[in-house]
Amino acid sequence: MSVWAWIGIGIGAFLLIVAVYDLLQKKHAILRNFPVIGHVRYMLEAIGPELRQYIVTQNDEERPFSRDQRRWVYASSKRENNYFSFGTDNDIERPGYILVRHSAFPIHTPHPGEPGYDGNFPLACVRVLGGVRGRKHAFRPSSIINASGMSYGSLSPAAVEAINRGVGLAGALQNTGEGGISDYHRKGGEIIWQIGTGYFGCRDDQGRFSMERLLESVGSAKVKAIEIKLSQGAKPGLGGVLPAAKITPEISRIRGIPMGRDCISPANHTAFSDVSSMLDFIERLADVTGLPVGIKSAVGDMGFWRDLAKQIGSTKRAPDFITIDGGEGGTGAAPLAFTDHVALPFKLGFTQVYREFAEVGVQHDVVFIGSGKLGFPETGLLALALGCDMIHVAREAMMAIGCIQAQRCHTGHCPTGVATQNRWLMHGLDPTLKAARLANYFATWRKDLLHLAHATGYAHPSLVPLDALDLVDSNTHTRSAREAYGYQPGWGLPLATEVQAMRAA
Repeated sequence: MSVWAWIGIGIGAFLLIVAVYDLLQKKHAILRNFPVIGHVRYMLEAIGPELRQYIVTQNDEERPFSRDQRRWVYASSKRENNYFSFGTDNDIERPGYILVRHSAFPIHTPHPGEPGYDGNFPLACVRVLGGVRGRKHAFRPSSIINASGMSYGSLSPAAVEAINRGVGLAGALQNTGEGGISDYHRKGGEIIWQIGTGYFGCRDDQGRFSMERLLESVGSAKVKAIEIKLSQGAKPGLGGVLPAAKITPEISRIRGIPMGRDCISPANHTAFSDVSSMLDFIERLADVTGLPVGIKSAVGDMGFWRDLAKQIGSTKRAPDFITIDGGEGGTGAAPLAFTDHVALPFKLGFTQVYREFAEVGVQHDVVFIGSGKLGFPETGLLALALGCDMIHVAREAMMAIGCIQAQRCHTGHCPTGVATQNRWLMHGLDPTLKAARLANYFATWRKDLLHLAHATGYAHPSLVPLDALDLVDSNTHTRSAREAYGYQPGWGLPLATEVQAMRAA
């Protein structure tokens, strides 16, 4: 044979070996799903900064998450170097930019090898979930950051399992999303069970709420709390339809819905119709289960929140926690008009709600949870200073387990196997490896958040006041975050008795 023939055989053999290796390895989902040609993606990624610098975009221009943000999540989840060099490439004088005012006398955070160092950096919540109302199973969340609601069905079985096992490793919680409690939510991690308008997992044959089935579901898994979803950031005020063709026997069993019929998730709840009946429903669930019960909602009509705050103050009925989702949040597929224009962004929505509660004096009667692109130290610190007691992350958790922001969630063809039910695509996602990466991300996020708090001179992020953060007004002025959002002194901080109880615990 000619030399060229031997060269061709050698190249073919090499590519075959690479293909076999790619199919057998579990570290990279892209390579398992697209052997050989998947390497092109990593080659392009390697020269991505140069291409963007001269041809496409800068590191902080991409949306919804910039390249810098994604790189930080990826590096943190892999325990790689997540530092950046040669100064910031952000426009730090643009309006709204967050600036942290460090202290002249910061607190030292232990480094590896020093006494007191804990590589997991646990950060417990200052407040007790269900403590104000005296719920039988009230508890103090051991992690200030947890995984937000993402349903089985929208995420693949492997992704749900990876997140569940990951929160177990991190000492955190996983919100199930409204799709019910699947077998993949039972892999060791503790969960917050989200109940939406379809009442999946707690509905009767006519689709109405069933207390009997709710108790069956609660007893079958590590349910720590129940969250009633009123709306979400992705598509607030909008219901949904799961076509009959997509309802598998497994989904039918998990959701408690029949095969062969479209599954309708209405826009509104049928178990209650106003604030008072909603509070009655919450108290009923809490009394029967003993669990903390809360609500989740994006912020739209403020009349609802004013009425809720007033009724909490006058009747002493209350949700144990309130999760505020920003209009910029949401993992779900949605119409563009809802994604772009319905519901307030987190910072605007949350502060309006918190002010309503603070003016009535009931801000300490509920635990506040923030959600909506908050999975980074500086945005998390601001959210906590605004009055959040915990933070839930969704898309950041997806990136930690492999999501590359391909924005193909709505097509069912997610290339990394995270947001798809395609067996070929999701076989590339190894739950064991990705669970460890999620736990690494949580640990790194908590470490950097603690570093920021210590830099301002406070021992815990929840103790950092709004006056320690500024927002840029223009290239010549900044404003205290407290002033910018119209907060009174002391708003956003926990009670001294709660801080003392946490330290004692």
